Amino acid sequence: MLARILTAAVLIPAVIALVWWGPLALLAAAAACVAILALVEFFRLGERVGLRAFQKWTIACVAGLFYAQYSTGLVETHSLAGGISIVRDAAGGTLSIEALLLIFVFGAAGIGLATRRPLHDVLPAIAISSAGLLFVALPFSYLVRISEIERVGRQLVLLTLSMMWAGDTFAYFVGRSIGRLPMAPALSPKKTWEGAFANLVGSLLVAVLFEHWMHVDMLSLLIIAGLANIAGQAGDLIKSAYKRGAAVKDSGTLLPGHGGVLDRIDSLILASPVVWIAWQWLASR
Repeated sequence: MLARILTAAVLIPAVIALVWWGPLALLAAAAACVAILALVEFFRLGERVGLRAFQKWTIACVAGLFYAQYSTGLVETHSLAGGISIVRDAAGGTLSIEALLLIFVFGAAGIGLATRRPLHDVLPAIAISSAGLLFVALPFSYLVRISEIERVGRQLVLLTLSMMWAGDTFAYFVGRSIGRLPMAPALSPKKTWEGAFANLVGSLLVAVLFEHWMHVDMLSLLIIAGLANIAGQAGDLIKSAYKRGAAVKDSGTLLPGHGGVLDRIDSLILASPVVWIAWQWLASR
């Protein structure tokens, strides 16, 4: 417990300072490093069940993916009279996510054809490499796109992080004290419906507090918080399924008291694209 608190006491202020004051490029690079660390842990889980990824190629593509998110978010389109638009590339060179995914596909196919591994390893390698890119790196990379939303981007990133942190904290203490009804005993025996409800309440309370800071419609923030929390709890459960399948307690040991990086960002992985999509939908209405 003490190790968990000390780790959080060190990491949380550093993350907040980076999000609020750091250059967007640095934030994107830091998020990419976190995703790569989580991806390495994911691949280790895969190796425990006989799935050996094309690790170097996938990591290179993940770095490219975060650059694609960063560069795409900085493309500015200005509409003029007569249906004319001016597009300004503030990043100095864009890479689309679609292009990056195609690069990954053709690269993985080429490695599969040229590899010296036994042929029965090719399909598992492509499968676990694709899963790492699509189920870990791609959704988590939307934190970068959120940060580039005009006027409120950094606040939305802090909202997303704070919702997950508060939800996890509420769930931990409520689940341990009054939790009785198992939520998903096959995946995570300690998770309860009482803890899950407390998790949701924690995220909603954060949204209420942020409304006074962001000056955004309260209902919109509550909708975002509710949807993101449900997605975050789903991300936590699917991570538990990964670990159960690999017969391990934690995805890693890098963060004392918290396990691995994948253990720490599991809820953010699915919550981030939900916040991005929900904000785009609500902002357009």
